[in-house]
Amino acid sequence: MAKVMINGQVGSGFESVKRCFEQEVSRSAETNVQLCVYHRGEKVVDLWASKTADAAFDADSIVNVFSSSKNLEALAMASLVDQGLLDYGQPIATYWPEFSANGKAELTVADLMRHEAGMAALEISLDPSDLRTDRIKANAIGRQLEAHALHYENPERSKREYHAITRGWIVNEVFRRVDAKGRTIGEFLREDIAGPLGIDVVLGLTDAELNRRSPLKPLSLTKHLLKSCLPAWMGRSVTHHLFDLVRNLAPMVRRMRAGADRKLPVPILGMTGIESFNDDAIAQGETCSANSHGSARGYAKLAAMLAAGGSFEGRAYLSSDAWQALHAELKTEDMGMRTTFSQGGVARFGHLSDMGSVEKGLNVGREGFYGWMGLGGSIFQWHPEHQIGFAFVPTSLHVLDIVNERGKVFQTEVLRCVNEITAA
Repeated sequence: MAKVMINGQVGSGFESVKRCFEQEVSRSAETNVQLCVYHRGEKVVDLWASKTADAAFDADSIVNVFSSSKNLEALAMASLVDQGLLDYGQPIATYWPEFSANGKAELTVADLMRHEAGMAALEISLDPSDLRTDRIKANAIGRQLEAHALHYENPERSKREYHAITRGWIVNEVFRRVDAKGRTIGEFLREDIAGPLGIDVVLGLTDAELNRRSPLKPLSLTKHLLKSCLPAWMGRSVTHHLFDLVRNLAPMVRRMRAGADRKLPVPILGMTGIESFNDDAIAQGETCSANSHGSARGYAKLAAMLAAGGSFEGRAYLSSDAWQALHAELKTEDMGMRTTFSQGGVARFGHLSDMGSVEKGLNVGREGFYGWMGLGGSIFQWHPEHQIGFAFVPTSLHVLDIVNERGKVFQTEVLRCVNEITAA
C-alpha cells in the first residue's frame, strides 16, 4: 500500500478522519479525490489528494457528481414550495397542462420526486444541444416529454423505479414554468444558491468552467471484478469481495433482465458509456439528475445549510416550513432495493427493518443522513440531528459499488467523532 500525500486539514476531534482518509485513499483504486465536512456550521474536514500527482487537481477543482445532483433539483423545487408557488401533492399537469397527455394527468409532483412517475427510461434519445439552457427554455425537451407515455415494469409490486437521468429533465420543465422569472434550475442555482453561498456548484458549465474540471475515470468492470477477487489482507483496492458483489448485484441484474425486452435507446444521442459525461456538449447542458459539477467544499457547505434547517451564516435559503416539507411524507418502496424517499425527493438513511445486504450497505453507517449519492462514488448528504454537512467527491468511478460504501467509511468515522464530541 503506497502512502499518498494528503493535503488539507481537520479540526480538533476529527483527526481520525484524516488518518482514515490517508489509509483508504492509499489502499483504494483512486485517482483524484476530495472530502469536506461541516459540523455545526464550521468546516472541520477539508482534505484532498491525487494518486497520479495531478498538478491541476486541488480542493477547488470541480467534478461531475452524477446523481448527487438530484439534491439540487430537490432544493430548487423546495424553493418554489417556500414561495407558495408549488404543492408536492398537486398533479404535475396543474403547472404544466401539456404534460397530461398519454396517461400522465394524475401524476403528482411527489410521485416524480419519489421516482414513481413511470418515466424511468425514455423511448427516445435527446440531442445534447437541446440540453443547453436556451434550448430548454425554447421547450425543445418539454415537447418531447409531453408526448411520452408512462411505463411501469411491475406496478403491482412497486411503482418506484430509479429515474436516474429522467427525473431531472422533467423537474426542470416544471421548475421553469413555475419560477417567477422563468429560470431553469441551472440559472436558479447560480443566482440564488451558489452565488450567495460562495460555492463552486454549477449545472451547465460555461466555456471557462470546462477548463476547471477534473475528468471522470471509470474503473473498468473487468478490473473491478479482478481486484475484488483478492482478500483485504492482500491489498484489495475495491470495497467488496467478489462474493459480496455478486450478492449485492443479483437483485439489480434480475430487474434489468425483466425489462430487457424494451430495448431502449441511450438517453443522450452519441453516448457510448459513462465517460461520455466528460464530453463538452453534455457537460454544458442541464441534465439536472446527473450532471452538476462542483467541489467537495461547495457541496459540503450546501449540505451544512440543509443540515441547519435551511439557513447559513445568518441568511435563510429555505423557511422552516419549506425545509420541513422537503423532508416530510417519507415513503419506503422497492426499486431493486428498498429506499425511503420524502415527498420532496430526498432519501433518509438508517431506518429500515429486515434489511438485506444491499439495504444494509445503503443504510448502516450513515444513519440519520438525508440526501443522495452519485454513480461510482460521490456522496452529498446532510445530518440534521448532528448538523453535519458531508461531501465526498472522487474522480475514479467504482460503478459496482452500487450504494457507495467506499465513501460511507468516512461518514461512519465522522459520526463516531461527532458522537464522542457530543458525549464529552
